[in-house]
Amino acid sequence: MSNNLVYKTQCDVKAELDNYKQLVEDVLSMAKKKGASAAEVEASLSEGVSIEVRNNDIDKLEFNKDKGIGITVYLGKASASVSSSDTTLKALEDTVDKAIAIAKVIEEDQYSGIAEKELLAFDYPDLDLYHPWDISIDGLIDIAKECEQKAFSLDKRIVNSEGSFINTYSGIDLYGNTNNFIGSFAESRHSYGCSLIAKQDQEMHTDYWNTVARVPTNLKSINEIAQIAVQRTVSKLGTKKIKTERLPVIFNFSAAKTLIASFLGAISGGALYRGASFLLDSIGHKVFSDSITLLEKPYLLQGIGSSAYDGDGVKTQERALVDKGILQGYLLSCYSARRLGLKSTGNSGGVHNLHIKLPEQAQSFDDMVKSLKKGIIITDLMGQGINTITGDYSQGASGFMVENGEITHPVREITVASNLKDMFTNITSVGSDIDTRGNIQVGSLLVDNMMVASSY
Repeated sequence: MSNNLVYKTQCDVKAELDNYKQLVEDVLSMAKKKGASAAEVEASLSEGVSIEVRNNDIDKLEFNKDKGIGITVYLGKASASVSSSDTTLKALEDTVDKAIAIAKVIEEDQYSGIAEKELLAFDYPDLDLYHPWDISIDGLIDIAKECEQKAFSLDKRIVNSEGSFINTYSGIDLYGNTNNFIGSFAESRHSYGCSLIAKQDQEMHTDYWNTVARVPTNLKSINEIAQIAVQRTVSKLGTKKIKTERLPVIFNFSAAKTLIASFLGAISGGALYRGASFLLDSIGHKVFSDSITLLEKPYLLQGIGSSAYDGDGVKTQERALVDKGILQGYLLSCYSARRLGLKSTGNSGGVHNLHIKLPEQAQSFDDMVKSLKKGIIITDLMGQGINTITGDYSQGASGFMVENGEITHPVREITVASNLKDMFTNITSVGSDIDTRGNIQVGSLLVDNMMVASSY
């Protein structure tokens, strides 16, 4: 493969912003001329490369270039949405015609409609999200290969690989509506990592690690990623059974994210207006222990979840969702807000950079472990054992046993059970090991008094 094959996106993608803005304007104007009372348009253009390497051979090399436009038209309170990957004016006119034809036979929904003009983000900052990676394809492959090879060299118990991967992506996203709003931004995202297989006697386990960043130079080093992937994988060897009992449980930062995700689902508008949430009518009420403050921070420069406006064009806001355990607000789109008789919170599409504020008594993960006379660390969760209406929680899991402040052995095929309301209020310690790779940024959480059962 040629060393001069360079994957570049800056000219191909960001340079198209002005063209796509004009496209959005044209489609909105077209919809109004064809009789729509209101309309909104989403448009995107993206390029990316995905590579997978296994045992030093290339398993996958994919170039992706996608473009598309989604059009929603409103005829009063009736609406219809149609999308197209063809962005020629003739194709877009046909798409608008289809949407209008469908809207004419759709039942009206009194809550539908575009965002109120006063809510829209007409003035928004550049969040510095666009940093394409000028690197040859060979260079990308070399990183993936080196990560895998480094992992193999660190521990003889690493006997195979499920693959080392590397991805780079750049794109533009636009949203506009007939309230004279058009928002746009360019973004990039890069990642790499490896998934490994460890073996000892007849026991085999897999695990992985990766790094994610908007800016290529912010990616962690190959050595660090390989070392963590190896440590996570070999640490699973030597599994022992446990007995069923009530124990304190440390959800490591990966598992803790799933707890917070369950909370976010419970305060989302869709769950609330359907009555499918265990946190109905909970604003102003204590839903977590005093140690938990959760902040939404949409304006973080280069943040993975940063956005100046939501999927409705509504301005996002920096706020506390939870302040010292007390719920301060919901996650509402325009539609869900209308259903609930409330105001949009700028969360169409979800939360933007949810960050846990560390309390003064925050502990390192090691100190959290040392504090336990006996307990369980959960590293992996599986299954769908969460009742969003009642909060009942029962999840398959794996992790580690802790005795007298030390990790003694790994455990697998266990079940942890409680109720999310109780779990949230029984969080006794917050870890300082915050994982910043995703949109939900939390550390490990220590939950007291959960039922832990062995299933093998």
